[in-house]
Formats: sequence, structure tokens, C-alpha cells
Amino acid sequence: MRRIAATLAALTAAGSCLTAHAQTVVTIGHSAPLTGPQAPNGKDNENGARLAIDELNKSGVTIDGKKVTFKLDSEDDQADPKVGVQIAQKLVDSGVVAVMGPYNSGVAIPASRVYNAAGTPILPVASNPALTKQGFKTIFRIGASDEQLGGTMGQFAAKTLKAKTAAVIDDRTAYGQGVAEQFVKEAKANGIQIVDQEFTNSAATDFLGILTTIKAKNPDVIFFGGYAAQGAPMAKQMRARGLRAKLLGGDGICSADMGKVAGEAASIVYCAQGGVALDKTAAGRDFLKKYKDAYHTDTQVYAVNYYDGVKLLADAMVKAGTTTDKAKLVAQLAKTNYKGVAGTYSFDSNGDLLGAPTTVYIIKDGLPVPYGQ
Repeated sequence: MRRIAATLAALTAAGSCLTAHAQTVVTIGHSAPLTGPQAPNGKDNENGARLAIDELNKSGVTIDGKKVTFKLDSEDDQADPKVGVQIAQKLVDSGVVAVMGPYNSGVAIPASRVYNAAGTPILPVASNPALTKQGFKTIFRIGASDEQLGGTMGQFAAKTLKAKTAAVIDDRTAYGQGVAEQFVKEAKANGIQIVDQEFTNSAATDFLGILTTIKAKNPDVIFFGGYAAQGAPMAKQMRARGLRAKLLGGDGICSADMGKVAGEAASIVYCAQGGVALDKTAAGRDFLKKYKDAYHTDTQVYAVNYYDGVKLLADAMVKAGTTTDKAKLVAQLAKTNYKGVAGTYSFDSNGDLLGAPTTVYIIKDGLPVPYGQ
């Protein structure tokens, strides 16, 4: 009997020990273009999220009395709305607690309907204002909107560059159209005359025809609503065509990839990113070093927002006391006030980032550098 009692006691103790060390695996989804022309941005976002997850797992996070291990399910939406919706359904069906992304507005808008129907919170940087005007309570934008990005460049063109005339090109994506519309609105409000508006597509690389038309109108600046995969050859062709205009854009062209592909022509580029300049703060410089040490490359645009976003999610789970109750997590995210590397994150009733700062950059030595630095 003593042996049985001793055995039972040992088993009970072992069971208690296992319970004490029980771990909960929490999977966070990620949707971005991981192949194709925009892959550098998608991988950059993924890298930022993974860096945060690695740090959280090393430090140890306990939620509702259980130690949590975080994992990232990163999916390639190819910057394609149809693929993005399929990815959204796949991530929802797999039971992810939340999703970082989508990156592109054209993907995020239709995919958000799938996530919202499932009650799954998403943290995108997709910037088109239409995304957060759908009435969904599950969207928490962790970057600046087109209103902030395009508006910043409209003011910059008028007040800093003293531009009087502008031409506008957009790539017909939800992002490109949205940021271009906001530039036009703010530019006109500041006295700039829009002398031409042209359109291209997100796969184009030859802009000589468009630029020949624009050159005849001799604008002070050209605003491009689109991404670096098109912005870089556009800058080179502007140089080749002898245009005197500066090339302006939003965060889509404000990346290391822009400088790498455009080469010397990138010196004519001015662009806006959401957030503060990372090299201006100790936390920002520390992040840049950690990223470079981990991935042996420079950041593009939004790695820091995805890093902050994952940390923000973990903080919200701890405060909500759950890794499974999405309604509680959404409620906590709606009232969050989280200080990250790129700034403080809190959201308005639509899910837009409150007081999202924007910084204007130039491309110098192949990298975005804050204007005036």
C-alpha cells in the first residue's frame, strides 16, 4: 500500500509539474506579397514580425496563467485581391488569433470582409481610407493613411519645394489611387495647379510615353501613386528624358529597394513614411541594429510597424487575459495605448491610428534619409 501511495504521490507531483509547465501555442497570421515585384516589402514586414516573436518567446510571456509560445503563419498573397481573400479564409480556418497585414490596400479591403465575418482582428499598414470606413470593428491600422501620406506630400510640395505645378501618375491600385487623390486634394488646397493626370498599372516598367506627354507640360513635380517596382524605373526614365521635375510619392516608393534599383536617379525622389525617423531615437537605432544583425540587410519601410504590431498584440492578449477569445482581444485593442519603437499606438472608432506622424525622406546613398538631415 505504501508503494502504491508513493507511486500515486509521485504521479500527482509529476502531473502538477506538467501543468505548471504547460504551454499554449498562439499562431499569428501574416498576409503579404512574398513573391513578385513587391516581395522585398512583404519579406521586410515578415522579418519585423518574426523579430518580435523571437524576442517574445525568449523573454517568456504568460497569459491566463499559462506560458505562451508565439508562432507566425506567413502567407504569400501575391499582392492579388483574389489570392488575398483565399489566404484570409485559409488563415481564419486554421484558427489564427489575429493577422498582421494585409500590406496592400487592394488586398486588404476585400480580405477584411472575411476576417471581420470571423471576428478576427487584423493589423494592416494598407493605407487607403476606404479600408477603415467599412464600419468593421476588427481593423486596427498600424500605419498612416493615404490622407496623412498624400496630404503630407501635397503640403511639402507647396511649402518646402515651392512647386506651382504638378503632374500626377497612379498605378490604378487601391493604394496608388488613394494616395494620389489625397495628394491632389492637398496640393490644390495649397495653390498648386495639376497640369496632367496619367495612369499606368502595377506591372509596368516602361513610362517613356507617359513621361513624354508630361514633359511637354513642364511641371515642377510629378507625384506617383504606386510602389518602388515602378517608381524606380520611372525615376531613371525621367532622368533619361531630361525632365526637370522632382518625383514625389508615398510610402510605397520610400524604401531601400527604391534606392537600390533607381541608382543615381533616386536623388530626385521625395517621399513620405508614417512614423518618426528611426535613427532619431535610441529605440529606433537599437531596432535598426537588431534587424541588420538578424537579417544582414537594411529595412525597407514597415518592418518596425510589424515588429511593434506583434508586441502590441501580445500586450493586448496579456491585458485581456486570453489567447482564444477574439471578442475580448478586439475590445482590448480598441482601447490600447501602446508605446512602440515607431511611436505610440492607439486607435479611433474606425480603427485608424490616432495622431499618426509622417516623415518626409529623400533617397541618399541608396537609402531613405529624413529630409533636412
